[in-house]
Amino acid sequence: MKLNGIIGYPVTPFSDDNTINLPVLKQMLDLLIENGCDALAPLGSTGESAYLEWDEWCLVAKTSIESINKRLPVIIGISELTTDQAIKKAQIAQSYGADALMVIPVSYWKLTDQEIFEYYQAIAQATTLPIMIYNNPATSGVDMSPELIVRMFNNIANITMVKESSGDIQRMHKIYELSKGELPFYNGCNPLAMEALCAGASGWCTAAPNLLGKRPQQLIEYVKNGELEQAQKSFYQQLPLLRFIVTGGLPKTIKAGLQLKGVAAGAPRKPLSKAADIELSQLKQLLSEIEN
Repeated sequence: MKLNGIIGYPVTPFSDDNTINLPVLKQMLDLLIENGCDALAPLGSTGESAYLEWDEWCLVAKTSIESINKRLPVIIGISELTTDQAIKKAQIAQSYGADALMVIPVSYWKLTDQEIFEYYQAIAQATTLPIMIYNNPATSGVDMSPELIVRMFNNIANITMVKESSGDIQRMHKIYELSKGELPFYNGCNPLAMEALCAGASGWCTAAPNLLGKRPQQLIEYVKNGELEQAQKSFYQQLPLLRFIVTGGLPKTIKAGLQLKGVAAGAPRKPLSKAADIELSQLKQLLSEIEN
């Protein structure tokens, strides 16, 4: 399975009573498809995966897969402290018809490289789905070196791709060199999109299409066609908003932006707070600057 382009990340919308708002979830998935995404990844950091009860996670996974209905590949996000829970979720996602898994180890105790290797190995052995390694030290507390990532790619059959979100472009160069260009890497750090795509990233994993429409996809097209001047212009138009959504926290800022666009995605789940008035007005300003 070879994924290219924009992998879009939906939020998990909540109703006023804090339950999952399924009609809005379906509406947002349709919106991301309309906005030119090449694959969708429910239950990532943007989707507040870590804040959901077990049955809520299952509900979002199942509803998303059924609602997308093979229009695009679906990558289901898994972030679990224990290997057993991660395996259970991998098997559930496969039974629902997911196309791939995005797996990030989250940690209380610091994990050794061998423990991380065995975590992925055990999940991979329990499913036949392709697995995307997700490295995001800022949210997970686990930082996987390019050496470890490539070692897992070389030794665990269904590990086929990596989402690198550390924000260090050198990591991507290193993954390319160590794997001799064999391991597809995807940019997970929004403000790094331009450099990553120019460095040969297979795609961009991002929640930006929720607010930026087709612009992220346009950027990819420009780079692919070697129109670097256009790409640069497009990127710098998007950059202030990309910075803002990352700095403010994706569930909060994307939900606030959707609210401004008339999509009732609700507030993030506590202890996360919704955007303050000042953040809403900054967001409004940024969106109007891009749209003009």
